[in-house]
Amino acid sequence: MNLIAHSRLDDPLADAREATAELLSTRIPKFSLPQPLYVDERIYALDMQEIFEKEWLFAGMTCEIPAKGNFMTLQIGNNPIIIVRGNDGAVHGFHNVCRHRGSRLCATEKGKVAKLVCPYHQWTYELNGRLLFAGDMGKSFNPADYSLKPIHVTTAGGYIFVSLAEEPADNSEFLVQLEHYLTPHGMDNVKVAAESHIVEEANWKLVVENNRECYHCNGSHPELMNSLLEFDDTEDVRATPAYKAQVARMRDKWDKLDAAWQLQFFGRQNRLTRTPLKDGTSSMTLDGQPACKKLMGNMTDPEMGALRILHLPNSWNHFMADHGVVFRILPLGPQQTLVTTKWLVHKDAVEGVDYNPVEMRKVWDATNLQDRRITEDNQRGINSVAYQPGPYSESFEFGVIDFVDWYSERMLANLSDEAPSLRLARG
Repeated sequence: MNLIAHSRLDDPLADAREATAELLSTRIPKFSLPQPLYVDERIYALDMQEIFEKEWLFAGMTCEIPAKGNFMTLQIGNNPIIIVRGNDGAVHGFHNVCRHRGSRLCATEKGKVAKLVCPYHQWTYELNGRLLFAGDMGKSFNPADYSLKPIHVTTAGGYIFVSLAEEPADNSEFLVQLEHYLTPHGMDNVKVAAESHIVEEANWKLVVENNRECYHCNGSHPELMNSLLEFDDTEDVRATPAYKAQVARMRDKWDKLDAAWQLQFFGRQNRLTRTPLKDGTSSMTLDGQPACKKLMGNMTDPEMGALRILHLPNSWNHFMADHGVVFRILPLGPQQTLVTTKWLVHKDAVEGVDYNPVEMRKVWDATNLQDRRITEDNQRGINSVAYQPGPYSESFEFGVIDFVDWYSERMLANLSDEAPSLRLARG
């Protein structure tokens, strides 16, 4: 095998790297991205390698694995992972890959086990990843050499974040504040009341872009707009005097309840803020009234507005006094994205007594389906020979601009500039 062929086997994306870096370096600021960045299979592979295998990702909630042996699994591109509650009560993360011949250990999305046992040849692992049993491997075999390969896991405010990077970035400042902002919601005492999964036939960046603006909301989301105020900052150029007065009233209430509300950015990747809902509403429901009679944490007032949490590249969230809604996206292909939504309530709330999950879901079920249509139509248009980048509205789409800038910066920071250029095919 010659050196060139060997190099290409080492990095089959080598030819795409310089071309991608050139597209990002020469893109028009505050415009949508060049077409290949939404359609090209090699750029999708780079997105997975340079973003989803290197950044901190929202994986799930600690309440989903409450006891020893509870686990959840996730697929991050080609990488199956498992997150499990250990004997010590800590949350551990591993590549969901047996050290024998590479079989996937756990095939189900969630479950509970005493040990992690490979279904292929019954290699057995402790919940901390240590190999306990491997049949008939000979005297020279050392089980200590074949523990499960760990991934980085961190938790805060009931959230589980994972990273496949060897040395992930420090996100401790965000985690401290996330814990602080969620304190009134009693995240140690919540449960998942409902869950949905939909697949959007669109590039993951289009899914995020659509979420980062409400330019489209009035024309697309009648159910959501019953309660949602599209701006969340009094410095927003669109903020009305009525909104600013409402914020002032709510901030007095939040301060008395020691509920953090200040708009905080952590670079472009993370954002926290508490903001009012429309006057006369207290929750993201069809009638604007609480979906759960038992409020979260120790709250006694249902009118707390909404805590909004952003975590790029794959999560946005809303927490009211009565329930929370968390979103996670995972790319499945160049034009396919899995969107998972979970509704959280106080763990002592009784289904059918304190809440009706069908009613609780109606606003975001409708909104998710509307967003799926929007992003899929967006993708179909981008696939056309007629597509060219268009300008974002700086007043309505500043969140999209921030996301596209964040994505471009992270990709450029990680991409090598040594590969030969290659014209990327239009999908």
